[in-house]
Amino acid sequence: MKSNYHTHTVRCGHASGRDEDYVTAAVEQGFDVLGFSDHVPWPYKSSYRHPGVRMDVTKMDEYLSSVRALRDRYQGRIEILTGFECEYFPAYMDWLREIKEEKKLDYLILGNHYDTSDETGMYFGSVSNPRELRRYVEMTVAGLRTGLFTYLAHPDLFMRRWRGFDADAEAAARDLCACCLELGIPMEYNVHDRYLYPSTHRISYPDESFFEIVREAGVPVLIGLDAHDPNEIRNPDQWNRAERELQGFGERFLRELPGLTAAK
Repeated sequence: MKSNYHTHTVRCGHASGRDEDYVTAAVEQGFDVLGFSDHVPWPYKSSYRHPGVRMDVTKMDEYLSSVRALRDRYQGRIEILTGFECEYFPAYMDWLREIKEEKKLDYLILGNHYDTSDETGMYFGSVSNPRELRRYVEMTVAGLRTGLFTYLAHPDLFMRRWRGFDADAEAAARDLCACCLELGIPMEYNVHDRYLYPSTHRISYPDESFFEIVREAGVPVLIGLDAHDPNEIRNPDQWNRAERELQGFGERFLRELPGLTAAK
């Protein structure tokens, strides 16, 4: 099995390519499952909008219709699933629960980028002190405990700007692992963002030290391409590299999410 559940679309403002381009790339590379999980369009209570980060809520139905039309068109060649990547924003969780049911979404993934809301909240990829790091862990654990999410995307997001894998980072990793183990929620081995940050001389996620803790703890993992361009699916290099790096996980390296099928 070869599956990717983390695929964006041009609607978010920072991706490119037609929806069908992602599907044809996945078929070419022998994927069995392709899940679309563009950034959820929160119905902000204020006049705030986040252009370049997520689609407007008025585009939601068009997104769902497009993905489901591709699901029907490619039936028998690849399974296509419909979802969203979401943060844990407490003020909007009731809305998200209702939308998941009303729109018959196949799944939701927790990609906890911001604290409380991106209207005013801190970006968790820029945490710089232990207090901010603990806040990321607390809010991510709270999100996982809602029961809404199928897996935790880029759990090592905080390592993007962190000073190195120190005692605070290890404690954060262990707390996230403990929650995922308790709830039976896998973590994503995200390969979208491999580059060197000049300020810290660190490569962004996946963080090797973080995932060594994940392996020791026994948390299941799956590869997430986090594709923002069809060529990220068409080029096999990142996928093949991740497969090699996850061999030590054995059966805890998930090649598909069991029981996850398209809603009819």
